[in-house]
Amino acid sequence: MFYYLFKYLQEVGFPGARLMDYITFRSGIAFVLALLIAIFIGRRIIERLQKLQVGEIIRDLGLEGQAAKTGTPTMGGIIIIVSILLPCLLVGNLSNVYMILMLVATVWLGTLGFLDDFIKVHRKNKEGMKGKFKIIGQVGLGLIVGITMYLSPDIVMRPNQEVTTSIENTTGGIIEIKDIAYGTDDVKEPQTTLPFVKNNNFDYAWFTQWMGKYAEPAAWVLFIFIVIFVVTATSNGANLTDGLDGLATGTSAIIGVALAIMAYLGGNIIYSSYLNIMYIPQSSELVVYMAAFIGALIGFLWYNANPAQVFMGDTGSLTLGGIIAVFAILIHKELLLPILCAIFFVEDLSVILQVSYFKITKRKYGQGRRIFKMTPLHHHFQKPGNAGFEAIIQSPYRPIPESRLVVRFWIIGIILAAITFVTLKIR
Repeated sequence: MFYYLFKYLQEVGFPGARLMDYITFRSGIAFVLALLIAIFIGRRIIERLQKLQVGEIIRDLGLEGQAAKTGTPTMGGIIIIVSILLPCLLVGNLSNVYMILMLVATVWLGTLGFLDDFIKVHRKNKEGMKGKFKIIGQVGLGLIVGITMYLSPDIVMRPNQEVTTSIENTTGGIIEIKDIAYGTDDVKEPQTTLPFVKNNNFDYAWFTQWMGKYAEPAAWVLFIFIVIFVVTATSNGANLTDGLDGLATGTSAIIGVALAIMAYLGGNIIYSSYLNIMYIPQSSELVVYMAAFIGALIGFLWYNANPAQVFMGDTGSLTLGGIIAVFAILIHKELLLPILCAIFFVEDLSVILQVSYFKITKRKYGQGRRIFKMTPLHHHFQKPGNAGFEAIIQSPYRPIPESRLVVRFWIIGIILAAITFVTLKIR
């Protein structure tokens, strides 16, 4: 809204109206607005949830401090969603296809998570929505994003290419000068960024080149399936990570900072050239969205830090993972997520391994066995070792306090973000 108001003021020559043309200015405004909205409106939402008796149902898992969390308001993800949407509507360019897709993803998954929480709280069903319906919702979003990226004429890119020029020096020797060049035309190709390789652009058509003239359409079909997988895996990973006060909130904020930097660099042809990464026209608008995302999470952490006054519930956790996945896909960095979001995927993997191993050993020995003391993985560290839990991995033997465990996960998240950036220069 303000974006278009300032555009009008700029046309009539109002002093300072051009500030809204700068991504950094609008991103700063979006961050501050989201932070303030989360803090000040968050208190009202929490009080409302308490009046509605929207309390978390806590199962007895034998964890320290667990009983004290019973009745803590859940569905606090509403605070995050509102704090993201309002700043984006106020200072975002709502005609930008990237901004539109991110707003759609936020509302879509926010609605899915809200329905899940509603079933848990009002129907007293801890399992919530059936898993297949969650998957259907996540697949639906993946289809929307993938098909839009294929059909929209505004979603294009300019691949980077290393150009070597040979010149003769004063002694008669040959000096090779390497530079990064971009084409003058925007192209629509299913390309992404590969870590740890010199020419880090990867075209999904490589898998379908044997199909001849159908190679490119088939590559887009493959790309859409990859989008669906990334959205589903990351959304569920964030959902599983949301088990300790501030864990998913802080981890997602760290990931958000990394993605915002990548979007800013990829949307600027000068910085893209320096880093030798693809240039994505108009994608810098995503920085405004991610600034609001980060501000909303930090504001929510005001109430979600240990001891939490509110839980985000699936309303928040499913949305956070989906936002991160869609954002990474739009800036063609989805293959960096296994590094950047390793915490999410390890949490995912711990549950898959635990359940699979339990079923296999139960079928083989008549009694199921465990790899970890408890999953998702963060609960493993809260359990004491050799205390009646027949698990392969018993370390650590002393349970780690929740607040310390959360901070350690945050530190690991920062390290993973740094490693992700390093992969763009180590080739």
